[in-house]
Amino acid sequence: MNTSTKLRHLLNGDSMVVAPFILNALHAKIAESLGFDAVYMTGSGTSAEKGFPDVGMLTMTEMVTNAKYIANAVDIPVVCDADTGYGNPLNVQRTVREYESAGVAGIHIEDQLFPKKCGFFQGKQVIPRDEMVQKIHAALDARTDDAFVIIARCDAYAVNGWEDTVDRCQAYSQAGADMVFVDGINTVDDLILYASDLAGLPRMYNGDLLPTQEVAALGYKLMICGSTIWLVYKQLHDAFEELKTTGRVDPRRYGERMDVANLLGLNHVYQLEEKYGVTQTPVV
Repeated sequence: MNTSTKLRHLLNGDSMVVAPFILNALHAKIAESLGFDAVYMTGSGTSAEKGFPDVGMLTMTEMVTNAKYIANAVDIPVVCDADTGYGNPLNVQRTVREYESAGVAGIHIEDQLFPKKCGFFQGKQVIPRDEMVQKIHAALDARTDDAFVIIARCDAYAVNGWEDTVDRCQAYSQAGADMVFVDGINTVDDLILYASDLAGLPRMYNGDLLPTQEVAALGYKLMICGSTIWLVYKQLHDAFEELKTTGRVDPRRYGERMDVANLLGLNHVYQLEEKYGVTQTPVV
């Protein structure tokens, strides 16, 4: 069973899928080792790793390259941010094919004007609803695996208000999107409104306003949790500050080198070396 089929089975089940934000393959392997059923490759985090804010500076190729490393590292489904699809419906088709070839289970495409901005940033603009509908049609036509999940993200709330957001989500679902995703939900009241006004549609939520159990009780099918990557920033910031000010980082703050190496498959490398007679040649 490929990961797209795995993800569909999960989404069709009774439980909400919780997918923590991850930046890279190491983070994905940590999440998998702790029993998460899926992970989410964040565009915001991927941009940050390359030194950019989440304002559409990365190319589709850069995003797909990161996605491929992640998908190759784990057996659980990887859901990816595909921004606006990187152009018109024809560009969207190539985007779908590239992500699908990379081995991810699904992507979301948003209705922002390119270059986009993070869903929680000011200054967003959205394309006409019918233009986004055509992008969804193109995405569905492009996938070679019907199990590959296409999620339609809507960023209209901060731009045009809630009524337009509901109208767009209903249109995107009718166009064939597997799930809708209203981004930029900033309050618990909005989260509840999102659940009630779009109760008939499979919904994805991005945020940490409520614990996962309470979000699941509102009927969401997929929750992606960004607090995990902001924790990485805080931990590194504090560790670097400690090193700068005291001359060392307290060993109790960090893990063991071999724990990380073994998570990444070092023991398997040793087994393969033994199997194939690989030996270290002394330097003379």
